[in-house]
Amino acid sequence: MAEINYEKTLIDIVRPLCSEPDAVMVKQMESMKENEIVLYIYAPNNDLGRLIGKKGMMAQSIRSMMQVAGKINHKRINIRFEAI
Repeated sequence: MAEINYEKTLIDIVRPLCSEPDAVMVKQMESMKENEIVLYIYAPNNDLGRLIGKKGMMAQSIRSMMQVAGKINHKRINIRFEAI
């Protein structure tokens, strides 16, 4: 089974939602857990608010989509949002 590029998949999901798409970055970080992948989304404050959404609804939707992608390779995807 082919390994998924989770960074590219996540950036393809979030950039169209942002007013400054070129400023948005996604970085994959190491996790202490074997089957976990931690992805950080770095975005300007105004876009970060868009990506998180009211009551975190947009963030939850993004996490749900990435969880589906992670299940293919039996990985748990953890997404964090950070302002730049």
